[in-house]
Amino acid sequence: MADLNALVDQLSELTVLEAAELSKLLEEKWGVSAAAAVAAAPAAGGGAAAPAAEEKTEFDVILTGDGGKKINVIKEVRAITGLGLTEAKALVEGAPKPVKEGVNKDEAEKVKKQLEEAGATVELK
Repeated sequence: MADLNALVDQLSELTVLEAAELSKLLEEKWGVSAAAAVAAAPAAGGGAAAPAAEEKTEFDVILTGDGGKKINVIKEVRAITGLGLTEAKALVEGAPKPVKEGVNKDEAEKVKKQLEEAGATVELK
């Protein structure tokens, strides 16, 4: 078997172009694609993780703008968050800022609707 440490040292000395060419040569010799190996790796990690990544359960409500109705939006932010006037004003003026973080989808939709009715622009992440 080859000396793996020496092989690592040799590979470390390759330029980016040489490494790309080596990758192509290995793909041709072994009949595989590096992209396919990367795509297959998460699937091999475990079936339980894949569905959890697809279905998001926690959302952040991000205020992206006041829509020209800053006072109404500040009032609504205060009602939703319980912040004082100064803190709510700073949040609205500092948009984009999170109003609520880590909430379920129903609550996130409710908060988004409240803010949009007050004139704000909102997005869920």
